[in-house]
Amino acid sequence: MMAIEDSAARRFLLGLGARLPRPRAIVVFSAHHDDVGTAVTGAERPETIHDFGGFPRELYRLRYPAPGDARVAQELAETLTAAGLPAEVDARRGLDHGAWIPLSLMYPHAEVPVLQVSIDSVQAPTHHFALGRALRPLRDEGVLVIGSGGATHNLRMYFHATDRGHESPPLEWVEAFNEWAAGAVEARRFDDLLHYAERAPYASQNHPTPEHFLPLFATLGASHDDEPGRRVHASYDRGLLSLDAYAFGPMAGAGKADDVIH
Repeated sequence: MMAIEDSAARRFLLGLGARLPRPRAIVVFSAHHDDVGTAVTGAERPETIHDFGGFPRELYRLRYPAPGDARVAQELAETLTAAGLPAEVDARRGLDHGAWIPLSLMYPHAEVPVLQVSIDSVQAPTHHFALGRALRPLRDEGVLVIGSGGATHNLRMYFHATDRGHESPPLEWVEAFNEWAAGAVEARRFDDLLHYAERAPYASQNHPTPEHFLPLFATLGASHDDEPGRRVHASYDRGLLSLDAYAFGPMAGAGKADDVIH
């Protein structure tokens, strides 16, 4: 709903693109492109996928006509495959809402080529870390890597919490996990994060299924070893869904798009 409704997260995203160096391409790991194996979107004009139901009609009228880039898609697939992570180009798939909704706020003119690399929720966090690590050199070539998921994501409880306003403070068990994750990212405690299911407080309550946390590991892998993670935005929806964002690298500057956002 942040595509059409005011919120702290929407206001943050509206100003984010202007704070980043302009990328030559954007690669998104989205919780909503979950597939067996690894696929890279390669359509020259990827369609806007409305992969949700029961929302206002206004949302379904939105389109994000960003171009794709078949050459970059092939480069991504070859880079991953060379790293022992076989990947194929999917020339038909469009952009899911985990990609086009935040990008429509960050880059409303839809001029930067956008590609998605699928996650695989059957695979461990280490697999997704390896995906990001393989693509890390592309950051030095002006590619912006984005992980789009949720720091907490118990959707069943969210839909039942209709008595809680969107600006409600976080529940104790939600805040405990969220702050643990933030501390681990900022201190680069990657081993703890890779084993979050066993080490984080209330991990299973906040992530009954892993797909919304897995994009984070791709961005961790894509970060350079000397880059501390920084939480650059913090807010909650109904006190259950954390909309935190992290960056690796400078949030503003010239030369190259070397920021990684989750």
